[in-house]
Amino acid sequence: MCRLLFLLIRFMMPFSDFIKQHNMSELNHILQHNQSFVDSGAYEHFLTNKYPERKLAILSCMDTRMVELLPAALGLRNGDVKLIKNAGAVVTHPWGSVMRSLLVAVLELRVEEIMVIAHYDCGMRGLNAQAFLAKAEEQGVPEDRITTLRHAGIDLDNWLTGFDSVEDSVRHTVSLIRKHPLMPANIAVHGLVIHPVTGKLTVVVHGDESCAI
Repeated sequence: MCRLLFLLIRFMMPFSDFIKQHNMSELNHILQHNQSFVDSGAYEHFLTNKYPERKLAILSCMDTRMVELLPAALGLRNGDVKLIKNAGAVVTHPWGSVMRSLLVAVLELRVEEIMVIAHYDCGMRGLNAQAFLAKAEEQGVPEDRITTLRHAGIDLDNWLTGFDSVEDSVRHTVSLIRKHPLMPANIAVHGLVIHPVTGKLTVVVHGDESCAI
């Protein structure tokens, strides 16, 4: 009966409204947990300050498999590092928000070492702009809006294209960070790839050495 009611509600309301309702239920669940978390004093276990104990910043992928695996595989605890995440663990522009975050970590928050940690089986490998935009249209983004963006000079094809080799992507990102005009020369920038199942690390660029491995 409940299943039937669910289906009736699902197909009687617009899809966007259904999605909003679903997301709101998840929000309510999180807020309920949050209230219990605060009331119980569970936050005390996580007390630290804004300066990373190990003077380390990590740029990693937003992949769900990395949420707990990466810190555990590296032996990291709360307060140890500045952790920055995006799709693919990449710096795509020297003046974008990721690069700015890394510079803030170094120049304001006492970071002395940076690690770029991508992973095998990454969704950004082989990302295709045409297929991506087709999905956007399927979810209601008007085709004329995409056309307008192109006419405005926005290179969507380049912006929405991933990488072929995760190792080459790591090398490229490490190079952008190292060569940034505002990055101090004494900051070691390492590049690694982590296995998304075992957590095993492979060094691609050793920041303490002058050449890539």
